[in-house]
Amino acid sequence: MELIFTPFIVIAVLAIVIIIKNVIIVPQANAYVIERLGAYHTTWDTGIHVKIPVIDRVAKRVSLKEAVVDFPPQPVITKDNVTMSIDTVVFYRIVDPKLYTYGVERPMMAIENLTATTLRNIIGDMELDATLTSRDIINSKITTVLDEATDAWGIKINRVELKNIMPPKEIQDSMEKQMKAERERREKILQAEGEKKAAILVAEGEKESAILRADAVKESKIREAEGEAAAILKIQEATAAGIDMINKVNPSKEFISIKALESFEKAADGKATKIIIPSEIQGLAGLATSLTELAKKD
Repeated sequence: MELIFTPFIVIAVLAIVIIIKNVIIVPQANAYVIERLGAYHTTWDTGIHVKIPVIDRVAKRVSLKEAVVDFPPQPVITKDNVTMSIDTVVFYRIVDPKLYTYGVERPMMAIENLTATTLRNIIGDMELDATLTSRDIINSKITTVLDEATDAWGIKINRVELKNIMPPKEIQDSMEKQMKAERERREKILQAEGEKKAAILVAEGEKESAILRADAVKESKIREAEGEAAAILKIQEATAAGIDMINKVNPSKEFISIKALESFEKAADGKATKIIIPSEIQGLAGLATSLTELAKKD
C-alpha cells in the first residue's frame, strides 16, 4: 500500500509547492507588470495574485512612491558667454507602470539627458546675472518641459530644483568684491544718515531751546507791562477816588486855591526854568508873601 500511494503524495506535494511559488503578494505602493508568453498581459496592484507557471512571468516590479534623483553638474553657457556648472535634483513619480516598462530604455538616463539639454537651452537665453537671480523661473521651465516629455514614459515630473550654480572662479572673485563694495557703500550711507539725523535732532533741540527762551522773555515783559499797567490803574483809581471824596465834601474856593498853591510849590522845587502861574493862585501867592514879610519883622 505504501508503494501505491507514494507517487500520489509526491505529486500532491509538488502541486502544493508549485501553487505556493506562483502565489505572489504585491506590497503597498508597488505594481507588477505581468507578461504572458512574452507579451504584456496585465498590471497587478497591491494584493494577492496567482500566475500560471511557465506561461506568466513578472516582467518588472515598479515602485509607485515619489522618488528623487540627483544628477551630476552639467556645463552650460549663458547668453553673455560665461561657462558655469549646474547640478539638478528631479522629483518624479511613476504613474503608469506599463509605459514605464515599455516606453523607454533606461528611463533615468533618458531623464538626465533631457534635463541637461533643456537646461542648456534655457540658460543659453539668459545672462549671468539673470541666471543667478531667476532660479524659480528656471525650475518652472525645466519642470514643464520634462513633464510633457515624460508623459509617454509613464512618469510624472513633480518638480525640478537647481541644487548648485557654480560660476568660474574669476567670476566668483568679482562677485565677492562687488558684494564687499556694496556692503561698504550701504555702511557709509547708514553712517551718513545717522549723522544727518543726529545733526537734525541737535538743530531742532537748539531751535526749541531758543523758542522757549524767547517765550520766557516775552512772558516776562508781558507780566512786567501788565504790572506797570495795573500800578498806573491803581494810582488813577486812587486819584479818582480822592477827587470824588473832595467833591462829595463840597470844598471851598479857598481850599482849592491852597491845594493849587501846594502843587505850585512842588513844581517850583523842580528843575523847570519857566513856570506859568495860573491867575487863580496869583493872589494867594501875594498874600503868602506878605504874611512871610510880617513874620520876619516881628
